[in-house]
Amino acid sequence: MIIREKVVSGIRSTGFLHLGNYFGAIRNYVRMQGTYECYFFVADIHSLTTHPKPENLRENVHRVLAENIASGLDPDQVALYAQSDLPETLELYTYLNMIAYRGELEKTASFKEKVRLQPENVNAGLLTYPVLMAADILIHQAVKVPVGKDQEQHLEMTRNLASRFNNRYGWLFPEPEAFNFGDGLVKIGSLDGQGKMSKSENELVTIYLSDPDDQIRRKIKRALTDEGPKTPFAEKPGYIDNLFLLLKLVSQPEIVAHFEEGYNQCHIRYGDLKEQLAKDMISFISPIREKARSIQSDTPYLARIMKQGAEKAEISAQKTLRQARELIGIHYY
Repeated sequence: MIIREKVVSGIRSTGFLHLGNYFGAIRNYVRMQGTYECYFFVADIHSLTTHPKPENLRENVHRVLAENIASGLDPDQVALYAQSDLPETLELYTYLNMIAYRGELEKTASFKEKVRLQPENVNAGLLTYPVLMAADILIHQAVKVPVGKDQEQHLEMTRNLASRFNNRYGWLFPEPEAFNFGDGLVKIGSLDGQGKMSKSENELVTIYLSDPDDQIRRKIKRALTDEGPKTPFAEKPGYIDNLFLLLKLVSQPEIVAHFEEGYNQCHIRYGDLKEQLAKDMISFISPIREKARSIQSDTPYLARIMKQGAEKAEISAQKTLRQARELIGIHYY
């Protein structure tokens, strides 16, 4: 019997999935599904920190599921489920909160950013967000987590909590690592050069998997550029480097080489680059968009997929929770 390594990752059910989500995580989901034991979930409980309207929650979850499947994820090969359908995660979250400390949680970059963006909504869920993320991963005793570069700090917290639990109660959890087939973790910046693409912010400078063709063209046309390099082989500013990164992700190598040569020889035409990038981006996104739209309209199919995924995940989660309870000492009869 071949024992496959376990992989876990999830995406919040807020906003719309974008290129950063795809290349930072979903692309690796698809590549891993035939080789690893995969548990992928829609993080609907995580989304409650921003108080989505109840009437929107179901639609949001269905959309994220549909876009994952449209991107190539096979529900028959992986456990694809909603976070809230696995109550074992929340119990483990409670235990991990007992060994997580306020000081380390307040230092996380994501918490600081949320406090800055929404000072009127600094709830306990935001503070302990990395602990719930750790529970999501550790409930399956995962060893690999396909995440984007912006999640590295949270993953480090997961490793710390796993190590702390093991040292206090006895070994149970492996310390998971970020994984994406040996490539550097991908972080796609926004088209205005100000931060990263976002599911719910910076909408005009983020390219979503649901964007119509005309909107993709408009967004790329407005992307920040400059007058071009003044010396051969000059270092690219971050916002220009980001355009070339996008080109490398969706265009043929010879196209990338053509524009690289233009930049290095100081005769780059950004208008031509943007036109080519928009064309190739549309070719990449439009099939995903149309397939996701069709899947999302099939509510019975999505319900069946979520139930099937939750049943798979429950087997793994219950085993871990039994072991955790035993080690902690919660076994009275």
